[in-house]
Amino acid sequence: MSIVRYQPPETVAWSGLNRLSNLRDELDTLFEMPFWSNFGRQSQLFSGWSPALDLYQNNDNVIVRVELPGMRKEDIEISLQDGMLTISGERKSETAEGDKAERTERYVGKFRRSISLPTQVDVSKVTATYRDGILTVTLAKAEEAKPKQIQVNVA
Repeated sequence: MSIVRYQPPETVAWSGLNRLSNLRDELDTLFEMPFWSNFGRQSQLFSGWSPALDLYQNNDNVIVRVELPGMRKEDIEISLQDGMLTISGERKSETAEGDKAERTERYVGKFRRSISLPTQVDVSKVTATYRDGILTVTLAKAEEAKPKQIQVNVA
């Protein structure tokens, strides 16, 4: 698997470039998978999904927001290890058995998003809320990572 550095939208000169980058990542995944390991199963290539994720920070916290519409909080897992936040889960199909889909555009199945945090956080002060399809994870910065105001004394 290749790691691609996140680029804010204003640094991408052409919006089609992002789609080409995603296609390249999918093709890399295809060639990294041994053929026999996926034989007889549905490949996740082009069928898996990856929810949109935003990361913000202020003086005290790192805030991660993830779009997870239509999911139950019981189907979402969050873990934090070695400065890497991982959010995973599974969106289940809502169709009744025997229904024939004429068109499906909503993704179902498992997902996993991992993001490297920009600074050290206090693991004991992590909170997560889920409201209106948006998961918000608030990670308090570790004291040593917070900016310090140094006062200048006149001698």
